[in-house]
Amino acid sequence: MSNPHDMSTKSTAARLAAAQVKAEALTEALPWIKTFAGATIVIKYGGNAMISPELQQSFADDIAFLRFAGIRPVVVHGGGPQITSMLARLGIESEFKAGQRVTSEEAAEVIRMVLSGQVNRDIVSRINQNGNAAIGLSGEDADLLLANKTHAEVDGELIDLGRVGEIAEVNTTVLTELLDAGRVPVICSIASEIDGEAGKPLNINADLAASAVAKALRADKLIMLTDVPGLYANWPDTSSLISRIGPKKLRELLPSLDAGMIPKMTAALEAIEHGVQQAHIIDGRMAHSLLLEVFTSEGIGTMVEDTVVEPAPLGDGHKGEGHETSTEETNDD
Repeated sequence: MSNPHDMSTKSTAARLAAAQVKAEALTEALPWIKTFAGATIVIKYGGNAMISPELQQSFADDIAFLRFAGIRPVVVHGGGPQITSMLARLGIESEFKAGQRVTSEEAAEVIRMVLSGQVNRDIVSRINQNGNAAIGLSGEDADLLLANKTHAEVDGELIDLGRVGEIAEVNTTVLTELLDAGRVPVICSIASEIDGEAGKPLNINADLAASAVAKALRADKLIMLTDVPGLYANWPDTSSLISRIGPKKLRELLPSLDAGMIPKMTAALEAIEHGVQQAHIIDGRMAHSLLLEVFTSEGIGTMVEDTVVEPAPLGDGHKGEGHETSTEETNDD
């Protein structure tokens, strides 16, 4: 028969061991907290990470943590799963071309309703469980995102995507004022059309919207949470995850990527080419993936950085150099 005193001692030892692990994690994060204090980080949030309540709260807690650590986060979100679900309920077909959602005028109204009225509200309320910093915004607010209609090219042919736009202007004054006040802007990826009709927004791919915001703010980082761990050198070999890649190599590989991956890697490439220091593609299906990417030496996804010298071996975290390719497909708004 065990001694109650022995059980108490073991329990205390277990608690101390768990506390020590937490202390070591905080110690590892300290240099990165010092490095990124005051940095502006644009985070694209989307995909199936938006469906699980546990992952939703994990993401919201990560954003609050970034703010309390002295970082200036800006969230740009889509809502692909929620949009697809609502369109299906209304009997409206979902179609993707070149990794982007074909958007009729009817679908555009639904997308506006889902992103601005449902998804944005949910994200803001979860972040604000750790304070009152988050402010929900539509790209239509204060002409935050202004766009022109765009087309996609498939096999050399221009395809009409309907009410889909490409961002031409970002109102950084609004965002800077909010960031300077300690707020966390949470922006849904719809935009007003330049010289377009009032009340008829354009649907914007969330990866490209986040890239546009990051470029306009000259952000220190662009981080895109998605449904894949990152780029792979030899998909479907999951051991070939690319940790780092430079823009030159990525530009060469871009045409060979699957349709769903093209907007993400185009967004990363454009951000780097317009002054953003680092762009990351990470798996939003992993709890606290955002903190793991920012506050650990190894990181967990693929980082695009202009200073990478290629090639280098795989699997060296974010302390090594750049690598090869990926052909995994994913679609989300």
